[in-house]
Amino acid sequence: MKFMVLPLAVLLQSVAIVHGFARTSTTLPTALHRQPTNIASPVYASTTSFRSFLNADDETPQQKLMKQVEREEASLKKEREKAKERLEKYEQSLEDLQTKKAQYMVHTDAPTTFSETTLRSAVKAFAWRIIAGSVTFITTLKFSGSIKTAIQVVGADFGSKSFTMFIGERLMNKSKAGRTSGADDAGRSLAKALIWRLFAICNTLTMAVFVSKDLSVASKIASTDAVFKTALMFVYERVWARIDWGKEYQMEWNL
Repeated sequence: MKFMVLPLAVLLQSVAIVHGFARTSTTLPTALHRQPTNIASPVYASTTSFRSFLNADDETPQQKLMKQVEREEASLKKEREKAKERLEKYEQSLEDLQTKKAQYMVHTDAPTTFSETTLRSAVKAFAWRIIAGSVTFITTLKFSGSIKTAIQVVGADFGSKSFTMFIGERLMNKSKAGRTSGADDAGRSLAKALIWRLFAICNTLTMAVFVSKDLSVASKIASTDAVFKTALMFVYERVWARIDWGKEYQMEWNL
């Protein structure tokens, strides 16, 4: 009998302990029974994004259509803002041009000059090299008697003078002397021909000596070029003076 009472007593004591713990736990704050949720945690954010992705298909076709329209609307608004900026620039340019026109109409007696565009200078330089190179080829062939030498001199001449003449045209363009009539006068054309010929003689003589290895032949080529090409370039400049393409006319007056 003793042996049966002892296990029973132990069992009743264990039940009492468990019952007491359960009563105590019910008195604790509810927040302790819940697992804390940190909304700002990366795990929670990732879970939320994943749920949003899974719920994307829950949108109705009307909602998807509205989102598409809203995207197109935002894109058109951006394009409209860009168009407004371009329109403002055009309006400012037009206003400046109209102001300049009004000033020109008031100062009708002011001298008119012009400036050559970069493209005009490039075309003039290239076209002249074609003409001048043909002359150099003929004179070199005459005095050297060698087609190979003539081709070599012309090739070296063309490469060295094309760029330098273009630079000379741009530098001369900065001067307004001889342009009061809206075109280059004869004095300006003559000055350009003489200034360019001084450089061209030295250049042609150097190239001819280097290629032909004969100073007498090179001297004949350079001297012939000096006389003939000076007159030819003067005529060339007078022809270009009558061409309006590539000219930007300007009016100058004192306020």
